[in-house]
Amino acid sequence: MAGSKTNERPGTRASVKYVRGSASKARRVLDLIRNKSVVDASEILQFSETGVSQVIQKLLNSAIANAEHNDNIPGEELFVAACYADEGPTLKRFRPRARGRATKINKRTCHITVIVARYEGEDLEELREKQSNRAGSSAAQAEARRRRVAASQDDAAAEDANAGAAAAGAAGAAAVAGGTDLEEINGIGPKFAEQLVDAGVPDIAALANLSDDKKAELAEDIQGDDIDGWVAQAKDHPNAADNSAFAAGAALAASMRGGAEVADSTEEVTDTEAADDAAAEEE
Repeated sequence: MAGSKTNERPGTRASVKYVRGSASKARRVLDLIRNKSVVDASEILQFSETGVSQVIQKLLNSAIANAEHNDNIPGEELFVAACYADEGPTLKRFRPRARGRATKINKRTCHITVIVARYEGEDLEELREKQSNRAGSSAAQAEARRRRVAASQDDAAAEDANAGAAAAGAAGAAAVAGGTDLEEINGIGPKFAEQLVDAGVPDIAALANLSDDKKAELAEDIQGDDIDGWVAQAKDHPNAADNSAFAAGAALAASMRGGAEVADSTEEVTDTEAADDAAAEEE
């Protein structure tokens, strides 16, 4: 007994007529998706470079929608049971040629039909198993990707923390070692900056507020250099204004240290006088 004809096969169909294109070109694309699942067929049509592929893609989506709404069949369980293209009417046009002649132009059209049906028996079970494996694989890949991103973020946070700690340590070490901005003044190199720090001039603000006696003392200690020029540059430098509070604090601390030294010396003198009085009484 002969099988059923292509246009008489059971299933849900959708058709489009009078497509501007030859039937032979449409059949080349239809041969690629015949007997494929609707998912694979959609992927094939998506990456096909022929112009009629867009029309067939819309037609396939229409057939899937008809099966879902009219026959209550899940779209994931469908496959392309049959697809064919019939020739439509030909539009005849003419092109002018040399010596008053004309050449015939045939603009072909076609009618395209796509029939989708549901998998049955073992094919349906195999499809469901493949979909479950694909879903599980996708979920596993998503989880692995999430873990990689989380690990990468943790590593980045750890690197930032280490960098911050290193910067803080460097800043602390620089503060302990007497880090200074004096080298921003023209003529002050690392050596002169170190000498100025040792002399009690830690930064540009302190240099800008030097007294005349301190400048004379520095001129004797650091010979052959323009102390006055350094002080003038420091007064015009932005850091002098920014560190004015620090300079005031440093001056206050110095005055307090001086007062403490005076008090200590006074106490020493008092103790010495008391000891002398006690010795005189014993004699």
